[in-house]
Amino acid sequence: MRAIIYTGQTGAGHTLAAQSLAKELEKNGDEVVIIDAFQEGGRALNRIVTKGYQHLVVNFPKLYKYLYKKFDYESKPTEKVLSQAARFLKERLLEDIEEYKPDLIISTHPIVTNIIGRLKDDQDIFEPVLAFVTDYIAHDVYVKNSIDAYIVGSDYTKQTLMDRGAPENRIYTYGIPVREEFRINESRPDNDKLNILLMAGSLGTKQLKKALKNILKAESDLDIVVVCGNNKSLKRHVDNLVNEVEHKGKDIKVLGFTDKVSGLMEESDVIITKPGGLTSTEAISKNIPIIIPYTYPGQEEENAKYLSREGLAIEINDSVELTELVDQLAKNPEILTIMSETMKKTAQDFSIEKTVELSHELVK
Repeated sequence: MRAIIYTGQTGAGHTLAAQSLAKELEKNGDEVVIIDAFQEGGRALNRIVTKGYQHLVVNFPKLYKYLYKKFDYESKPTEKVLSQAARFLKERLLEDIEEYKPDLIISTHPIVTNIIGRLKDDQDIFEPVLAFVTDYIAHDVYVKNSIDAYIVGSDYTKQTLMDRGAPENRIYTYGIPVREEFRINESRPDNDKLNILLMAGSLGTKQLKKALKNILKAESDLDIVVVCGNNKSLKRHVDNLVNEVEHKGKDIKVLGFTDKVSGLMEESDVIITKPGGLTSTEAISKNIPIIIPYTYPGQEEENAKYLSREGLAIEINDSVELTELVDQLAKNPEILTIMSETMKKTAQDFSIEKTVELSHELVK
């Protein structure tokens, strides 16, 4: 089988999901190419979509939240924006499809899913299309009648797709694709201290520094690993904070970008992070309970609601609450044990093998 996987760089999750799936398909002997659709559309479109997204969520979160909701429930502005994006991308996407002649087209990004669906609606393409919902609540942008199959991370996500008009028989709860190391679950070592993994996400977040300050106020002895992502400025601020603030009884390691997150999760009792779709799925796969002290607006707020409601995460309103919460968890580790068992049950439904099987069924 030959497949094109389209993705986009609005956060790392869409691309990592594409890479994880590509690796599994290639193990099966399939030929796969991954294409960043927005780079295909040219520098202007790429800057508008990727840089625009980053700028909005970091600097104007209330505006992004307003736009996210507006495009989810009001069809006219959504249609106008997406039809313009389709106009920019149509020719390049059709060139890709003509060049690679895929048997299957896969999308891990909602905007690309919508545009590919439009091409199929217009009978510009006829190949089967498989789309991934990489968050736990589906936005209306994902839904197009001509998408042959969706893969989602939970039954709740499936229901949100159905509520927006997607047929039930096209939705499969096989899980967001994660890298192989996250699908191997080693037993967690017994720790004398509560081991905390504090993460900022691929873009980094200024709120991480505030979170760390409040964790350091806890009375309990702690082992803390801080991952600052690609944000070099944030790492400098965190390094300075660690040097300036007294942290008796607490061992702290500060990292920038790292590709060892899987191993860090295995050594940790709890992860404190924003609830990106892929990071959350990786934590669920590793059965490591999540604390959510900050979110980006829109899809991450929705993810946080789902995760906390299902007992997979504890969402708090402000990082100030971390001081008391960390002490409670250190004194009552059974809370994390119960959450970890809940995650284990949830992860049983994840199957990248079934995703590969479905890919071939769609081609047949």
